Amino acid sequence: MRVLIATDAWRPQINGVVRSLERMFEAAPDFGVTAQMLTPEGFRQVGLPSYPDIRIALASQQQVAKRIAEFGPDHIHIATEGPIGWLARAACLAQKRSFTTSYHTRFPQYVAARWPIPESWSYRFLRRFHAPAAGVMVSTATVEAELREHGFERILRWGRGVDLSLFHPRAASVLDL
Repeated sequence: MRVLIATDAWRPQINGVVRSLERMFEAAPDFGVTAQMLTPEGFRQVGLPSYPDIRIALASQQQVAKRIAEFGPDHIHIATEGPIGWLARAACLAQKRSFTTSYHTRFPQYVAARWPIPESWSYRFLRRFHAPAAGVMVSTATVEAELREHGFERILRWGRGVDLSLFHPRAASVLDL
């Protein structure tokens, strides 16, 4: 199976979204999946005005559609609601392709804490983004309940699990002395 993962959050960013996607990408071959990342890399980019370390792609729907076609995925997962996410979504809708999305960040609360923008506006924006998806993946029951409360549908729980090669139930020593 070939899976394309479209995301605006990718290296060199260091955050939970990037880390989750990196682990998923690294583990894909273990499940017989050939994965490819569609990221801002390779497109012209600009830094977000209030957060210049986060680079966003300046791409066209045609450029994104071409990258999707070149890989020939069996499934498309759109991980973020940024420019890459919106362009991948538009390409999928134009081609009548099914796709899934994921919701990683409590974006409405983040926006409301930084600017005088009501959470309801952000939720409306996010509902519009996620509405055509075959499923919206979330990591916790709390986030699932929050999205349902705000009118989201087709929510799927996507637990992250524990990598037992990194974490052991009984460490030899808690302090590693």
